[in-house]
Amino acid sequence: MPREGPLRPARAAGRLGFRSRAAGLTIGDAPDIIDAFGREIAALYAAGYCYPQVYVCLARGTLLGFTHNVFRNEVYVMAREYNVIDADGHILEPPDLWERYSDPKYREHCPKLVIDAEGNESFFVDESFDFGLRRRGKEPATLGVLGSIGSREGEIDSRMPYLEGRKGGFDPHARIVDMDREGIDAAFLYPSLGLFLGGMKDPDAAAAACRAYNRWLADYCKPYPERLFGAAMLPMQSSVEQLIDEVRFARRELGFRTGFVRPNPYNDRPLHDRAYYPLWQEAQELDFAIGIHGGAESGQQTLGMDRFKHGGAVRHAVAHTFEMMAASTSMIMCGVCDKFPRLRVAFLESGGGWMAGWLDRMDRHFDDKGMNDTGLSMRPSEIYRRQCFVSFEPVERSLKLLADYLGADTILWATDYPHLDGFWGAAKMIKKMGMPPQTEAAVLAGGAKRLYNLH
Repeated sequence: MPREGPLRPARAAGRLGFRSRAAGLTIGDAPDIIDAFGREIAALYAAGYCYPQVYVCLARGTLLGFTHNVFRNEVYVMAREYNVIDADGHILEPPDLWERYSDPKYREHCPKLVIDAEGNESFFVDESFDFGLRRRGKEPATLGVLGSIGSREGEIDSRMPYLEGRKGGFDPHARIVDMDREGIDAAFLYPSLGLFLGGMKDPDAAAAACRAYNRWLADYCKPYPERLFGAAMLPMQSSVEQLIDEVRFARRELGFRTGFVRPNPYNDRPLHDRAYYPLWQEAQELDFAIGIHGGAESGQQTLGMDRFKHGGAVRHAVAHTFEMMAASTSMIMCGVCDKFPRLRVAFLESGGGWMAGWLDRMDRHFDDKGMNDTGLSMRPSEIYRRQCFVSFEPVERSLKLLADYLGADTILWATDYPHLDGFWGAAKMIKKMGMPPQTEAAVLAGGAKRLYNLH
């Protein structure tokens, strides 16, 4: 347990921090240890202003929280621990995000939520694609599914308007309340509307749309930098120079630890296309993880959609998993991870149980001397265990059986908050599986900490 006691501002030889009279504890033992926000808070606190809750990010990566008890006029020191990490949550983008955050040149034809006179909602991506759902009877076709967590249990009607979606999707303060209720220490955040930007054709417009989204996401995460972590959107249909520029901007300017791409081909280029090699090299050098995350049809090629033309449940099951199996083949069997051994890659929101059998299948072809033309330096399963991760849903009963087989520190889990198919009580479901304590700890947080380098 951290020591605690009343704190007073402390200054010495240019150092700024807080010292506990009761415990003799000093925070701020290096000139750069408290960021600009922390310095401002320290000055305000010294002047007698009280803040209900103040968080300070330490420059060397350690995270400490200061909570001020306004009734007892005391401040307590708390070390942030990460025992439960949602590896794949979602935000809900404001309808005018791209109009507000895009560079002026791109605002007129930027992505936006469109609502017609009858209340039907669609997401305009570009002149070639917009995303919308089919009408159900006389009800308007809305995008409320993106914010209707609780629909699985029948508690929420997913036909709500988009803006009536779960408040925490739009508001980080409301999200933290939900995370506290769920016992979640940190969440890594992926898009909702932005999942469909992979269908943009124009390389420059795509780069501008990603830059705008990433700026907004940084603002969303800013109030809780030790708990909310953004996954930058990468313009895979753009030039390699634009791609690398966005990775550098996300990592160096915004502090993001990971970037998001879809498993589908972008402008007919699969993930193992050599054109992307400079991207993987840059991500490796910047210690920038890659989260591969699918979604509903985005105008990109999507496996199985030509065969399964009807039934939302069938198409959802097929699209997510088939595309992710193909993406894992690109990254593992087609040599990307072998060529870039320090690149960390996660396969998200497609279930996880399939990965064990798929690795066995890849290994079978590697081990066959008469068939192996992969050029890989080691078995696909060894490549996976070295640098890859897969996310299980908390209802997958195979998780308990496969965690140690795959490597518990390669396992992730997700709430999918606040989407239609998201899970309340996800962490509790995993704890009820009865895995050995070491395995459970690795599944709940260890894999995510290794993927996102969160220590």
